Amino acid sequence: MASTASPIQALLSGPHSTFVSQGAEAKVYKSLLAATDFPTLLLRLEADNGENNVPIKLSKSDLKQARSVLGPSGLPSAESGERVPVFLKHRFTKGYRHPSLDGSLTKARVAGEAKAILKCSRAGVNVPGLRLIDAPAGILGLEWIEGNSVRRLLPDDSPEEDEHQLASETALQPTLSLEDYGLSIPGLMALIGAEIAKMHLADVIHGDLTTSNMMLRKHAGSTTSKPAQLILIDFGLSYVSGLVEDKAVDLYVLERAFASTHPEPENEIFDKDFNPEEANEEISPAVKSTLFTTMLAAYEKKVGEKQWAAIGKRLDDVRLRGRKRSMVG
Repeated sequence: MASTASPIQALLSGPHSTFVSQGAEAKVYKSLLAATDFPTLLLRLEADNGENNVPIKLSKSDLKQARSVLGPSGLPSAESGERVPVFLKHRFTKGYRHPSLDGSLTKARVAGEAKAILKCSRAGVNVPGLRLIDAPAGILGLEWIEGNSVRRLLPDDSPEEDEHQLASETALQPTLSLEDYGLSIPGLMALIGAEIAKMHLADVIHGDLTTSNMMLRKHAGSTTSKPAQLILIDFGLSYVSGLVEDKAVDLYVLERAFASTHPEPENEIFDKDFNPEEANEEISPAVKSTLFTTMLAAYEKKVGEKQWAAIGKRLDDVRLRGRKRSMVG
């Protein structure tokens, strides 16, 4: 007897969903949902709260927040016929794995990503809002971010290969420039540093910090002082840890990503008369004007002197281990 698809599964093949891209782990869709769709889908969100061995526990406050976001009061009225875009990530079945193992891994990874996003959201980190979750089916629905990845906005020296970048930056969304967002490169680095610091203060380790997994979007009715918002995305490899080592490794991954993806000489990244005030943060003029070091200055300011002393020292140790590994192969 064939199993009946859940309401969220049915979205993937529905008339208002568009297939965007496929990576090694998941397929990405953009789905346009009407306000009347959400009450039914919320039932699925609540039904998965602790049932079917789903390893995620949504608190009452989480469900209340979901209702406030997803309910008709926060969406276009049913009578208007308008639809809201949702980012759907479907972790499809892996034929090379035993079905029971595949099912348990898929549920755990979807739930883990959702929990990391919720934890970040509670801590004030800019992340996509959680919209839908069907862990048994491997589907996570997130707020659709109208914007561009940081990778697209900086000088890029490598081919793009990230599923989320493809998902958000096809013909569905035109690529803007940093100037369109009212930002300079130093200002962008300050936003990145502050956001990663907030995430680490919440003891969330991203696990895949690259410029492909950061997006910029314009503030609604933005002013020149706060022209754009930096959003961290793709928490598929994230986990919770308060260890200094894990936070240092997270930063080292980003440093390597900058070196490989944006290897521009300093004088091509910043003007010689670089003014730290452009970064919208108080960055010490003594900091060398490179992408990563400018980002670290904002990170240091946000986490505080005490935490940075430990993380910075461990980052130096991680770098040393990385260089040794590169030399010996």
